Amino acid sequence: MTVELNERRHLINLSYRLLGSLADAEDVVQETYARWYALPPDRQRAISSPGAWLTTVASRICLDLLGSARVRRERYVGEWIPEPVPDQTDDPADRVTLDESVSMAFLVVLESMTPAERVAFILHDVFCHSFAEVAEIVGRTPAACRQLASSARRRVAAVPTVPATERADVVRAFKQAWEAQDIRALVALLDSGVTVTADGGGLVNALLRPIEGVDEVVRYAADLAGKLPGLTLVERTVNGQPGLVMRQDGVTVTVLAFDVADERITRIWAVRNPEKLRPW
Repeated sequence: MTVELNERRHLINLSYRLLGSLADAEDVVQETYARWYALPPDRQRAISSPGAWLTTVASRICLDLLGSARVRRERYVGEWIPEPVPDQTDDPADRVTLDESVSMAFLVVLESMTPAERVAFILHDVFCHSFAEVAEIVGRTPAACRQLASSARRRVAAVPTVPATERADVVRAFKQAWEAQDIRALVALLDSGVTVTADGGGLVNALLRPIEGVDEVVRYAADLAGKLPGLTLVERTVNGQPGLVMRQDGVTVTVLAFDVADERITRIWAVRNPEKLRPW
């Protein structure tokens, strides 16, 4: 039982990083185990490393899903943001290990990669699989997989590394400025090129396109506060980074993730799609 729990947790972690969706990751793991249990007992016994088999199957399912994701997202209403994960879930087997490889900024960069780049990079650089193993999963040569991971690595290098304490201080100051309706303090916390991206999925009111610039962002923040009376902000870990959760009448209505550089907020991701807020 412990082995299966550990394997399930590993597959959830892998699939979430590959897909950016906890719900999709759970579906992938369920399908992976369904295929395992569908094998005849003699086939199962012949597999020397069940964990490696499960990883290979889950990765290939994810690769197929990534191939169709762009088409599905063309029909998505508004902007698509990776599903945010909290610091804990009800089921220990479904908990995502929170580190830099699940930060919202990191996941957004992953979204810009080709499916093969994303799979090669995550399997090799994050989960330490050899390029020979990656090649078997991706269906390319080890040399080609090395090139894919290298290309992905150059993109990820652009994600800023900021100490957690600095991020927490800036996010806390943002919360305080919002609650005090202190526009001057809010402006001082925002980078001149700050961008806000919101994801409502067509199910709730949300920005259909990102907005950029301090004036636009402050106007949006004030408009949001006006539309949601009785809103409370709670500091929470969002994808392993300091973030905020907006609640109305005790119900989570928005999860905010931030990117910070030079003690200023450069990006805000506002996830409002209720289907992505299920774990919250």
